[in-house]
Amino acid sequence: MAQYPDELKYLDSHEYILLQGDTATIGITEFAANQLGDIVFVELPEVGTKLEKDEEFGSIESVKAVSPLIAPVTGTVVERNDAIVEDPEMVGDDPYGDGWLVKVRVDNPSEVDDAMSAEKYRQTIAEAE
Repeated sequence: MAQYPDELKYLDSHEYILLQGDTATIGITEFAANQLGDIVFVELPEVGTKLEKDEEFGSIESVKAVSPLIAPVTGTVVERNDAIVEDPEMVGDDPYGDGWLVKVRVDNPSEVDDAMSAEKYRQTIAEAE
């Protein structure tokens, strides 16, 4: 059964966000990784790129499909996970650990409040299945 850590917040588009101070770690959920299957390519923005909430900031490609990555908050990329660019399978192997995508300095931390709790996300997934 897929895991959805309680300390994270979740989007309908299956990204997660972990806010620590004014920095947010963004990745895709285990559900998304399982749906994609074998991940073969990840496109991420460069450090310094400005992200806008609800806008596409990159993509993730599997043998099945290419999916856009949607920003859960507005802010500036302060770190990107170059390891997953080199080894995209890490996203599926450990989405909440080594498979994170980017870290963003958040302009407005209250935007995180728009995301779902783990419990709500679990319900959303259960209803979709």
